Amino acid sequence: MELDLRFPLKVNIMKKTKIIMVSILIGLLILSNMSFVGCSKNEIDTEESTQGGNLPDISGYPIVSTNQAKYYNNSSEISAPSTGEAFYGQDANYPGNTPQYEDNGDGTVTDMVTGLMWQKSPDTDGDGDIDYDDKMSYNEAVAGASAFNLAGYDDWRLPTIKEQYSLIIFSGEDPSGYDGTSTDNLVPFIDTDYFDFAYGDQSAGERIIDAQYATTSLYVATTMNGAETMFGVNFADGRIKGYPTGPMPGRSEDKGFFVLYVRGNTDYGINDLVDNSDGTITDNATGLMWLQDDNGEGVIWEDALSYAENFEFAGYDDWRLPDAKELQSIVDYARSPETTISAAINPLFNCIEIINEAGEADYPIYWSGTTHSNWTIMPGNAAAYVCFGRAMGYMNQWMDVHGAGAQRSDPKVGDPGDFPNGRGPQGDAIRIYNYVRLVRNAN
Repeated sequence: MELDLRFPLKVNIMKKTKIIMVSILIGLLILSNMSFVGCSKNEIDTEESTQGGNLPDISGYPIVSTNQAKYYNNSSEISAPSTGEAFYGQDANYPGNTPQYEDNGDGTVTDMVTGLMWQKSPDTDGDGDIDYDDKMSYNEAVAGASAFNLAGYDDWRLPTIKEQYSLIIFSGEDPSGYDGTSTDNLVPFIDTDYFDFAYGDQSAGERIIDAQYATTSLYVATTMNGAETMFGVNFADGRIKGYPTGPMPGRSEDKGFFVLYVRGNTDYGINDLVDNSDGTITDNATGLMWLQDDNGEGVIWEDALSYAENFEFAGYDDWRLPDAKELQSIVDYARSPETTISAAINPLFNCIEIINEAGEADYPIYWSGTTHSNWTIMPGNAAAYVCFGRAMGYMNQWMDVHGAGAQRSDPKVGDPGDFPNGRGPQGDAIRIYNYVRLVRNAN
């Protein structure tokens, strides 16, 4: 019998009934207290922290840092520069939210910064090895989410490009050009203490760098002269590029991708931008404040750092060059030069126009403070940037090969004229003089 204690007991209830009722209530209270006997405070806190299926109570769009703890000049690792010295202001000077994961012991990993839970391994057949057979086409990856069940959860989804990019760490080293057969000494761009990872399956004819991961984020335009394109993260070489959802050029089979499904924090990757009417824009979702304008010209990486460290505006003198993940956070993947005649950024921002390699009106790429390290004798010669205009490449002619919203890297110094047909399999345009958009912590 359930008691409704919202109403007062009638004054004419017999004394005996009152005694019985009081006794019952006392007994219930005693039983309730006894249920906590033997439970430590930590056990209670653990129970509370796993409400919702091991998901921490996190919302919004907290940016996880790049995990880059080393300092670099234009070519190599250096000791930590001091304020005012050359190369001060790069990633390692501003560490941000350190990556923090929990392995749940059931094939899932919880990101304690973002509030996202991830599939631990892209291994689809459960044999403990990640290889070519574990890859899915884009359509298979999308369709597989609704049927996926792991650790008792059935609300998994294929991640967006911003969710997937939250896992990248730039303590990795790009193996591009590596011609060895062993990958034991290579360092990927994902935390292998928590996530299972494998480079491309060379026995199946793949390159070492063929470790691209699928997302739901389709490019609103097309690449390579008309190909429907998906933005994917490559945890082997540390980049976001656009990949055809069907066959690669010259091949008949659909391109294959590794897949990590995700659940939790459905706000992740969604900006909450406010125009402060003073030339700055605050993103309440990330807690970052941005300059509304860019710097208006292309500069080398060292000068971009110096420009940021000496900049004062709107009463603030703590502006800095954003890291690659902060910069990618303000990409608007619903926009592109082709479809919206704009940069891939919210219209609240002002973005200078440029003329690209094909002679088209376009928008700049922006330097980050993140060195894109590689395995060569000059590990620090390139820095990561994000394309807010077309990601150009030369394939018999200049074209958009990876999409506005790609993240690539280029040399910190040199002459772009030395690369008249770009570099790499898609002839990626080499831009050494890039633009700058500054950021600061709003809180």
